[in-house]
Amino acid sequence: MPVTKEFLFALATVAAKETLPRFRQRGTIDNKYEIGFDPVTEADRAAETAIRALIEKTFPEHGILGEEHGSVRLDHDQVWVIDPIDGTRAFISGLPVWGTLIGLKEKEIAKTGLMSQPFTGELFFSLNGVSYLVKDDLEQVLRTRETTLLKDATLFTTTPHLFKGKERERFDRLESQVQLSRYGCDCYAYAMLAAGFIDLVVETGLKPYDIVALIPIIENAGGVITCCDGSRPEKAGDIIAAATPELHKAALDIMNS
Repeated sequence: MPVTKEFLFALATVAAKETLPRFRQRGTIDNKYEIGFDPVTEADRAAETAIRALIEKTFPEHGILGEEHGSVRLDHDQVWVIDPIDGTRAFISGLPVWGTLIGLKEKEIAKTGLMSQPFTGELFFSLNGVSYLVKDDLEQVLRTRETTLLKDATLFTTTPHLFKGKERERFDRLESQVQLSRYGCDCYAYAMLAAGFIDLVVETGLKPYDIVALIPIIENAGGVITCCDGSRPEKAGDIIAAATPELHKAALDIMNS
């Protein structure tokens, strides 16, 4: 049975029923780290549980990789990759730039992706080779901007402090050549790239659940996304996403110089 738009919307709905009522409610926050801070909330755990239950009911033969509740059947051809709240730091800060990420890999390649932001009522998704934004019951096809030069580009990263050593030097060199740079926004930055509002997202240290859902949304909107070594981005790690091939090459060259 193929994945449909209706099924993706159903996944977004069950997730939103767990996340949205808990947003800006000052709920309990746990820390995954003994040293440092990696927050997780009841909303993260409950949303992933709901998402997994619907996938298991509809596609019991598919594998699942989730941030909060582990993995099953990763050796299968179809594997769902879930981040119930990408941007938990934004979520606990009351900022509406978090999102629910749900991607489907087919033979290790990300083919279908969903980024749902229920507070703003926006649902970004990619299905059958086309990327869309649905808001207020209106559906539009997404296209990246045509920016080809760094001097004209808007660049996003979560924070440059995540880059270390030579990697930070290369990022600073890249940042010095763009027109505008901004920090934060997690998955929302990638959605804005696909929607044609920004041009570059460069990140380090990502996990598969941070990026798999976003890969088809960007690629099918005309953008380019790879690891910083130029390989497929499904393995995550260091990521460059760009509006055009020319811009991607320019950023890739600097981050590998």
